[in-house]
Amino acid sequence: MINEIKKDAEARMKKSLDALHANFNKIRTGRAHPSILDSVMVDYYGAAMPINQVANVNVEDARTLAVVPWEKSMVPKVEKAIMTSDLGLNPSTAGDVIRVPMPMLTEETRKGYIKQARGEAENARVAIRSVRRDANNDLKALLKDKEISEDEEHRAVDDIQKLTDKHIADIDKQLEAKEHDLMQV
Repeated sequence: MINEIKKDAEARMKKSLDALHANFNKIRTGRAHPSILDSVMVDYYGAAMPINQVANVNVEDARTLAVVPWEKSMVPKVEKAIMTSDLGLNPSTAGDVIRVPMPMLTEETRKGYIKQARGEAENARVAIRSVRRDANNDLKALLKDKEISEDEEHRAVDDIQKLTDKHIADIDKQLEAKEHDLMQV
């Protein structure tokens, strides 16, 4: 039972780290990366679809994305979706290819993105601490029902704390890497 609680806690903490990684990918740096457009939704015959389900998104060079819709009739819709997204990008169309240049980041926008990254990291820390609290409550319930001894409970609580510390350290490493990425000119 204790092992099940630990495995569940570790799996949930891993999901929090994965979610943080996905959120960091959405924060744009000066370089082009296809995941920047993941949040862009395109009107595809009356249904809102993610851009990667109606077009290929590729990195053309370090500062430009190339978006190639699968249907020629979708080119204006995809271009409009990129323009109206809250990413601040201005695509330009040449035939079937939509080029999305990444504008240079100003010092002010860099600081804003760092603040956003720190907020995402703090949300991930809170999620991991919540998982720890849930696991500790499960252990206390087992102790109360006399299914485990106090020594087993203390050992399990220590193990869960070590898991928590490890995952929070991973969050801090990811945040440091993202901040370094954002501050590069």
